[in-house]
Amino acid sequence: MTDEAPDGEYDAWLDSIEADEGYYLECENGHGWLPPRRVCPQCHDRDLSREPLPDSGEIASHTTITVPTPQFEDDAPYVTAVADFGPVSATGIVRGVDPADVAIGDVVGLEVGERATTGDRLVVFRPR
Repeated sequence: MTDEAPDGEYDAWLDSIEADEGYYLECENGHGWLPPRRVCPQCHDRDLSREPLPDSGEIASHTTITVPTPQFEDDAPYVTAVADFGPVSATGIVRGVDPADVAIGDVVGLEVGERATTGDRLVVFRPR
């Protein structure tokens, strides 16, 4: 058995966010992680429980992409950010605000959106 989660678990996690049932995984030692995971990368505990994902988080880091790779050209300019949601951090695209106005500490919600170029689903942060 590998420590990797089965294919499709990330999609199932995105589905849970769309259903307003977002969650993170937590081991018995209190380490939190986003799926897909089968084992805690910090302590190697395999007993992971689902915990409700907080409704809002704070942007911890961000960068604005103005010259994207070809597969994301219709999305530019866009802001990629890392936001802290309680014990876990998520990476996503910030929407609903001018890229120049995004700042560390901004409070955001998490939802699922689509890339303009490819139509692929992705994590989206929107200001709260």
